[in-house]
This record gives sequence, structure tokens and C-alpha cells, in this order.
Amino acid sequence: MATTSLERKDFVSNQEVRWCPGCGDYSILAAVQSVLPTLDLPREKFVFVSGIGCSSRFPYYLNTYGFHSIHGRAPAIATGVKISNPELSVWVVTGDGDGLSIGGNHLIHTIRRNMDLNVLLFNNRIYGLTKGQYSPTSEIGKRTKSSPYGTVDRPFNPLSVALGAGATFVARAVDIYPKHLKETIRRAAEHRGTSFVEIYQNCNIFNDGTFKDMTERSLRNDAQIELVHGKPLIFGKNQDRGIRFHDEFLEVVTIGENGVTEEDLIVHDETRERPSRAFQLSQMDHPDFPIPIGVFRAVPQPCCDVEMNDQIAQVIDKEGRGDLESLLNEGDVWEV
Repeated sequence: MATTSLERKDFVSNQEVRWCPGCGDYSILAAVQSVLPTLDLPREKFVFVSGIGCSSRFPYYLNTYGFHSIHGRAPAIATGVKISNPELSVWVVTGDGDGLSIGGNHLIHTIRRNMDLNVLLFNNRIYGLTKGQYSPTSEIGKRTKSSPYGTVDRPFNPLSVALGAGATFVARAVDIYPKHLKETIRRAAEHRGTSFVEIYQNCNIFNDGTFKDMTERSLRNDAQIELVHGKPLIFGKNQDRGIRFHDEFLEVVTIGENGVTEEDLIVHDETRERPSRAFQLSQMDHPDFPIPIGVFRAVPQPCCDVEMNDQIAQVIDKEGRGDLESLLNEGDVWEV
């Protein structure tokens, strides 16, 4: 239970929210504003850092500290903020273009270092701010203003990228599932280390309905599966389908057919040290598999920002505080 007596309204800024009507960003903003008061921190301990894109307007709409930084560089700036003041809760808000294209290198190195940051990557599979070019997550054959005959690029899978970089917390949520979205964001905030959350988000102007195959009410029971730690991977309208491990591969089975029972199914373990199973789950996609949502991996590992500040403290204790003036004038110097 939070002790700061804050409410969602305390995190709502005085800025007019300027996204297109119907944009999925509204529900993500509402979810974040609802979660922050539950984290037992005063507003001045939160910092939101964004790059460039529709999602990157986020810092304006939160009554916290924030930086609207430069394209793709939010993870690098957030890293500096966290190292400089470890007591802050630092968040990176980015998109599939900002985070995985120009910002890809910064993102993977932030993840591999396991900085204690929370990364929210909004994935709408399109460049929305610049009016509809294909992005690093657009599907093959996507016709856009920059790919009029269909893109031939193979798309990134954001979760697979994060897991490949060694992410210690990896999850996926959807903009239109507010309860699940808030719980996922809360869990990410409580994780020590880099938490990476991909949020499927609709762009109703330039890529409307990109996730409708899994979110339509008539389809979602068979098209998606929620990962719950300690529970078997079961899905379907009648909860009679599941995922099992067979000959080193995942496969969809029906409980009750060919002798398959619930005991044959994979029991989800988000705490597995090796990321290989989480990586396999991240690769599940239509039409062969339901799309997973939830927490894929949550494991403890040392945080780079903690270790770096410990190292600095040890050096200061051993050698004393440095003198910048002496440093600048030592060695070979000359007057101009």
C-alpha cells in the first residue's frame, strides 16, 4: 500500500494532451498515471525520458521530471540520469521506430548493462509522427508511403531483441487491456534492473487495426495466450488448447486428443535463468501460434548503475576525491 497519499490526478500535468483521437497512447498514459501513485515514491523521484515520435510526448503529460530528448538517444540520457542520481525512478518511453531504428544501439547496450531503468516501447508497426512510413516492426509486404510496393525488410521482434541482449525483465501488454497493462507496468517498476515492456498500440490514422487479429473479441481467446508464472500454457475459447515442448520445438495441441493431458503442457516459469524458453515464446506468432502477452522473463542480476557507483565510492575511499583543475593541467600542457 502506498504511503505517499498520491492519486492519479497528482501525476496529470497541465498540458493539453495532443494525440489523435482514438490513439492507443491515451490508455497507456492513463495506465502509467494510475500506477505511479502505488509505487511509494514522491513525484520528484520520477523522471521520464523520451526520444522522438508520438510516444515521446509522454513527459509533457506527466507531472514529474522529464526530458524530451533526441531521436533514439533516450536510453543513453536515462542511463546518465540514473548513474548521477541512483535514487530516481527513471523511465524510458520510446516507439518501434525511435527505439529499434536510430536508437537500436543505445537500447541494446542499456539492456545488456542491466541499468535499473524501465523501458516502455510502444509498438504500432508504423512511423506515426512522420505520417505513415514503415518501421522496423512493420510486416513484410506492408504498403506505406515509403514502401509503395510493399516492404521487403524482415521485421524486428522487439521481445526477441531484448532477450538476445540479456534483458532481465521482459513483458508484453496491449493498450486496450487496461487491467493487464497496469499490472505489467507495476511489475516492471518493481523489478531491479532493466525492465523492457513492449506495448501493442493502435495507430488508428496510419495503421488502424494492425493487431485486430488478436484483439477482436470474437478472435482473442484463440489468438492470444496470457503467460502466468506457475501456470500451464492453456488458451482457446473452451480452454482446451495448449502449448507443449516436442522435439526441441513448441507446438499447439488440443487437450483430450491423442492422449494429450494438461500435464503434457509447458508450465510457464518466468524465473528460468537461461532465456532460451522465453525466446521461444517470444517467437510465437500467427497463424501457427497464439500471441503471448504477460511477463516472459523476470530474473535478478546485478545492476550496472549500482556497481558503477560502488566502484566510484571504492576509488574515492582509496585515493581520495579527484581535483578537476589538477587533472586538466597534468601531463603535457602548453599555453596558447
